[in-house]
This record gives sequence, C-alpha cells and structure tokens, in this order.
Amino acid sequence: MAPSSFAKIALAAKVGVWDLYYTLANQVLPLRKVGSVTPEGHPGAGGKWPEFVPPKDGDSRCSCPALNAMANHGILPHDGKNISFEEMNHKIRATYNFGPSFCYFVPNYAAGMLNKTYGKDTFDLAELDLHNGIEHDASLIREDIYFEPDQSKPHVQFIKELLAEATGKDENGKAILTIEDLSRYSSKRRADARAKNPEFTLEKIHKTFGSSNASTLLTIFGGRVEDLETILLEERLPEGWESRILESYGLTIITFNAKTVNPVEKGIDEEKYLAEKKKAEEAAAGAPTEGEASSIAK
Repeated sequence: MAPSSFAKIALAAKVGVWDLYYTLANQVLPLRKVGSVTPEGHPGAGGKWPEFVPPKDGDSRCSCPALNAMANHGILPHDGKNISFEEMNHKIRATYNFGPSFCYFVPNYAAGMLNKTYGKDTFDLAELDLHNGIEHDASLIREDIYFEPDQSKPHVQFIKELLAEATGKDENGKAILTIEDLSRYSSKRRADARAKNPEFTLEKIHKTFGSSNASTLLTIFGGRVEDLETILLEERLPEGWESRILESYGLTIITFNAKTVNPVEKGIDEEKYLAEKKKAEEAAAGAPTEGEASSIAK
C-alpha cells in the first residue's frame, strides 16, 4: 500500500530529527579505525569479503552496482529475490557505513515507490528499476531505459568515460574523482541524453537522485578510480576494500547533501558543456571559432 501524504511527512520529519542527532554525534565520537570499518561478524570484516559469484540466468539485478555487488558476494540473497526492506537497511549499513537514518529512509522510500509495506513485504532487485521512481535518465553508468530496458547492465563506455575524467590524486599519487569531475561528466550525460533520447525526462527529484548516486562514488568509495573500475565494471568488492566513511554513525543525509550532493548538482552546467563541445568540433573541423571569426571580421 502506498503511504499517504501524512505518512510521508511524518517519515521525513522522523528521519530528519534522527539524522540531525547522528550528524552531531559524529562530530564528537571517535572515528572508526582504518581496517576496522566493517563491523566484526559481518561479511567483509577486516577486508575479507565472501566469494564473488557472478549472477546466473534468472537472478535479479538492478541499476545500482552497490546492491548488485552485495548480491554477487552473497551478502544479500545471491538470486537478488525476496529481500526484505529491513534486511536491506541493516546490510547496507554494515557493508557501506551509511548512517542509520539514511539506511532506514531509503528502503522506506523504495517500499512506498513499489506500493509495498516496509515492515512486511519483500522485493526483487529488478523491481527497484521502476522508471522515474529512483531509476532515471542520464545515469552516469547506464544507458537510458529507452535504449536499454535491462537497467542491470553496466554501460562500459560511460563508465570508462567517467573514470577518465578523474583529475584528482590521492596521497599515493593514484587517480581519484573529484566533485568537479562528477559535475562535468553529469553535464555531458544530461545534455547528450536530452539530445538523443526522444522520451527523455529528468525532473528535479531525479536530478537529485542522479547527483546522490554520483556522490556515493566520492564518499563511500573515496573516488578511487582503481577501486571503482572493479565495483562499476565487475560489480565486485575488491579484496581488502572497506568503506571510506570513518564516522562512528556513518554517512548521514545532512552530511552527504551538504558536502557532496549539493556541490555536485550546483556544478552541473549543460550549456557550458554544449558550448565547449561546439568549440572543440569547430576546431577539429578547421573552422574558426566565434572569437576567431569576430577577429577576422574586424
């Protein structure tokens, strides 16, 4: 049953207060130790993940590589079916160190989207790809559903283009994605999808979802290209990997939005991308750019 408007407001208010508490608590509590982020007794503790087994025919997967990876490692049911929303909550929390409020809100939102009850019902991963529910056009790592109805399939070209955008370096000199990189590639994907997809849609809420999904690459995965190649292309957690979030109560909604999601979204500029694309195409063709043409005319 879909939640009423009152129920949605009540949920948002409850989660908001809860999330504020965890955000403030994270400011005073000690950080988790590197190497001990995943709780003892949970799959992945100490960086030791269960065996990776690719999905077989009939298994259910979705457009989210993080959830698919959990199923591929058997943290969620390997067939990706009959998952309870509460199970999703607790296992995402332990695997990726998202905050408790975050992990409660997202499955509740998904349950409402699917007209199901959080505390009673189950779902298959593929059900999460209800178009313009959470899944949306102009994904950074999937073709639009107009071109590829099976949203469980990673789009290799987009993933390689995205990772090639990385301009940052970590302390060891290895490539990492930055907020500016994600904004720039998001601008490209939105402009290109808008031009090519005759059924393109991207409402404000789906822009937020898009920037949230992108921001997970920077927060939970630290933007590290070497790790993201494995996670995005194989949907596998690298041996020894753990969440890059060290806060005791994990990544809260407030922190996620303020430090990453909002800056990524603010930096997206389709018009700038199109102008730079046009300039590059003119240069490649040997034609004078608008500035050069103006100088010639004078």
